Amino acid sequence: MKTKPSLYQALRQILGLAAPYFRSEDKWKARGMLLSVVLLNLGTVYVTVLINDWSRVFYDALQNKDQAVFWTQLLRFTYIAMAGILVAVLKFYVTQLLQVRWRAWMTRDYLSRWLANRTFYRLELARYMGEESAARTGASPDNPDQRIQEDMQMFTDYTVTLSMGILNSVVTLVTFIGILWALSGPLSFSLMGHDFSVPGYMVWVAVLYCVVGTTITHFIGRPLIGLNFRQQRFEADFRHHLIRVRENSEAIALDRGETVEHTQLDLRFGSVLRNYLSLIRQQKNLVAFTASFAQLSVVFPFFLAAPRFFSGAIQFGELMQISRTFNTVQDALSWFVDNYDRVAVWRATADRLTSFEAAMQAHARDAGEMTRTAPAADAAPALRADALSIALPDGTPLLANASLSVQPGDTVLLQGPSGSGKSTLFRTLAGIWPFAHGKAQVPPDAMFIPQRPYVPDGRLRDALAYPEPASAYTDEALRQALKDALLPQLESRLDDSDAWSQKLSGGEQQRLAIARVLLKKPSWLFADEATSALDAEAERTLYQRLAAQVQSAGGAMVSIAHRAAVGEHHGKRWKLVPEPEAAPARFRLAATEA
Repeated sequence: MKTKPSLYQALRQILGLAAPYFRSEDKWKARGMLLSVVLLNLGTVYVTVLINDWSRVFYDALQNKDQAVFWTQLLRFTYIAMAGILVAVLKFYVTQLLQVRWRAWMTRDYLSRWLANRTFYRLELARYMGEESAARTGASPDNPDQRIQEDMQMFTDYTVTLSMGILNSVVTLVTFIGILWALSGPLSFSLMGHDFSVPGYMVWVAVLYCVVGTTITHFIGRPLIGLNFRQQRFEADFRHHLIRVRENSEAIALDRGETVEHTQLDLRFGSVLRNYLSLIRQQKNLVAFTASFAQLSVVFPFFLAAPRFFSGAIQFGELMQISRTFNTVQDALSWFVDNYDRVAVWRATADRLTSFEAAMQAHARDAGEMTRTAPAADAAPALRADALSIALPDGTPLLANASLSVQPGDTVLLQGPSGSGKSTLFRTLAGIWPFAHGKAQVPPDAMFIPQRPYVPDGRLRDALAYPEPASAYTDEALRQALKDALLPQLESRLDDSDAWSQKLSGGEQQRLAIARVLLKKPSWLFADEATSALDAEAERTLYQRLAAQVQSAGGAMVSIAHRAAVGEHHGKRWKLVPEPEAAPARFRLAATEA
């Protein structure tokens, strides 16, 4: 069972997340804004000191019916108030600017590392491969999209506001505790025949009052950290499934799966609701205590100072100043009480980002033992793999010590039973499968076509040129690629923006992926069931064009296909053959002529 980090560990986690921005290339602007926020917070405290002193003189003028002092103090208050407003506006603006720039930097940093070395793929793979496999590669965080979008916004917001709140409270406490000590005077009393005198007794009462309140608040609110952590996860899971329903609306509608999806969404929303109700109940207890604590603090200083006022030891102005000073000290000491729910959210957010950071670092360190090397500059491009071993995520050997070679001009068809690892072999050659060992040499000018190609939303020309910019190609070249891929109906729609993954059929999406190949003209092509959704005539036409493309470029083509007709376009055949149970792997690679 995972233990919760201690307060020291939590602070180290938060510092570890926060420090990189202030050491980044933007560090001087970041440090300048942070220093400005600190100075403006100190300015806020100074304005509070001025108002505290003003209140004593103002209320004494009221008690003494001193009209001249009264009007003078009203004018003085105007100056203080204007200064306070200016400081407040500047503090708000600089604080928000710091939060925005910090969030922008963190978001770009996390995005670059999440997308680097296919970390996003490895994390998602780890997330869906089960408990035992996850133990081998490290835990994978849920909903990285939410952690990058929402958690970072909350982390930067809460880190700035809460840390400045702590600073403000500490400075206020240091400033006003001396004032309260001088104002409260000694408390003298007799007990069992002995006389006692407690200097600055209201300071000790304020400290004791807040220590008790903070301790009780911590015990009441401690469960909020875990509840907030789970709430963010449940909300993200619910939102993720809603997006999946939207993206797969046609398939769900054809399967008449509305009832099932409704049940699944109800289950996820039920988790959201149950956890939220638990959160509300826990917050109710916390609010009940903090509200009682705050209301009691309104009259508590009057209760303590009233005997001195009625005895004539202090005037009305001093009584009001004592009350204001006591409340200021009490507010500073009660910062934890007043902000516990926000601290709980902050801790939960920091925990989520820390686990995300740890997962990315773990996957960056363990990118797989297989290496890919480009061919020597004076050598002809070729595909070669030696001592290649591939395993399933749970460690089960799939292919052991395989050697393969493809020379320019070759056309190879890879076949085998479903689940034998044909697509996994392609993923290994592409360098994205983390459970592989050995050495592979793959020509740099190679394209891989998956069975289900990715078609981004937006302009059709961008989807066709993906992942390169559409500006790298002329309109004539884009239209010719569509025409050669049997998509003439799309030639006039290059500048149309749409959700193409929803608008195009499965066959049209596969033809769009082939259009990319015909547009970019790679020398080497790896096609994984790239024509499985096409009719026989279209498949024959497109394979002829793909074979001609790679042959003219001096490369080779390797395909995965179940249809026998695809074999007509390939001169060699690889077959994954089941091994006996005693063998070290489930399949072996056998090469034959087609």
